[in-house]
Order: sequence, then structure tokens, then C-alpha cells
Amino acid sequence: MKKIIIQILFIVFFSSCKSDKKEEITVTLKDAQLKETPFYINRKEIDSTQFPASIKYEGFVKNAFQWKDKLGDNILITTETGYHINKKFEHESDNSSDAELFAYHYIVSGNNAKQTWRVYDYIADCPVDIVASFVKNSFKLTDINRNGIAEIWLMYKTVCHGDISPCNMKIIMYEGNQKYAIRGESKVAVGIDDNGKKQYIGGEYKMDENFKKSPKAFQDFAQKLWNDNLMENWD
Repeated sequence: MKKIIIQILFIVFFSSCKSDKKEEITVTLKDAQLKETPFYINRKEIDSTQFPASIKYEGFVKNAFQWKDKLGDNILITTETGYHINKKFEHESDNSSDAELFAYHYIVSGNNAKQTWRVYDYIADCPVDIVASFVKNSFKLTDINRNGIAEIWLMYKTVCHGDISPCNMKIIMYEGNQKYAIRGESKVAVGIDDNGKKQYIGGEYKMDENFKKSPKAFQDFAQKLWNDNLMENWD
């Protein structure tokens, strides 16, 4: 009788250990699968000599990257014109200038590149200081929702001013052909109040409807990107 009881206990204990081991393996596999689709997608920086001949762009190349995802072979190019005169704009004085910026996304197959979308913004007919430029080191390439399609994050500023007022600031994010946007202002320190506390203006932003309806993880990432690049530096 004692032998039977011991055998039953051994079987129960062994089955329990086997079950735990199986669960442990399942968890490990899930973790490994998540690591196969990284939060940040690996990208390769390229220059204009590596662009397919069919790619056309305006301005001077600021950044260009290449990567692969479920959509295929991707190329993203950002360009800026800097101060210049564009005859398509009307100018009220000889002292006015223009500045434009562009971002182009392509899917590449062999030597052919198909443009899927373009971002364009500008400041025109400005007689004072112009800003129309991408925020340095703000470009991000992620796969937050782990669907194998990159989320492409662009951030830039535009303004025509002769003082230290905030710049217009935008985050544009694309996932495939779906566009998301945040629009607002940079934040500027303007002085100190009577209590010695720093005073600021600007910093507000609004999400478009697509961002409002997007996964919270998208919104959280966008808010962090905004806050990380919020302060205006005039060095």
C-alpha cells in the first residue's frame, strides 16, 4: 500500500514539473518572437550616389536611409533648400526669401523606385530670419505595434520671425500610406518672474484625428519625441 501511494505522489510531482517546464518554454518562445521584430528597425544610412536613377528630389539631402520591412526595400530621403528665391512664390520686396523642406518615401524594386508619399512644407516671402528645417537627430524608425511595417517619424520646424518667438513645430508619422500628424510650437524661455521662476512661451500641440484614434503606444512615443525636442535653443 505504501509503495502504491509513493508511486502516485511521484507521478503527480513529475507531471507538475513537466507542466511547469512546458509553460517556461512557451514564455521563452514568445520573448524570442518579440525580439525578432525590434522596436527600432535597423536602417542603413546612404548618400545620393546610392539612389536609383529614377529618384528625383528638390533641395539638398540632409538624411537618407534604407531598410527592409513587409512593404519591401524602403528608401527615405529628407531635403532642405535653405534660404533661396523660388519664383513660384510672390515677393513683396527684394529683401524677401523662401525656404522649403521635403521628405520622400520610396519602395525600390531592382533599379526602379516608386514614390509612395511626400512631405512638403515651406516659408515664403520672408524679409527676416527663416527656419524651415528638420530637427536634428529626431528621425526615428520603429515597429511599435510589431506588424512588420515601419513607422517613419519626421520632426521639423518652420517660422519667419525677427525675434526669439517660438517656431511652428510638427511631427509627421507614416505607417504605410497612413499619415499621422502633431502640430504646435516649440518652447522658448523669455525671462524670470518676480519670484525667480523661469517663464516660457509656446510648447502647446494638437494631435490630428488619426493620432487620437491610434494605439496608445503611438501616442506615448509621439509625446516623448515632442518633449525631447521641445525647447528652443538659440546657440
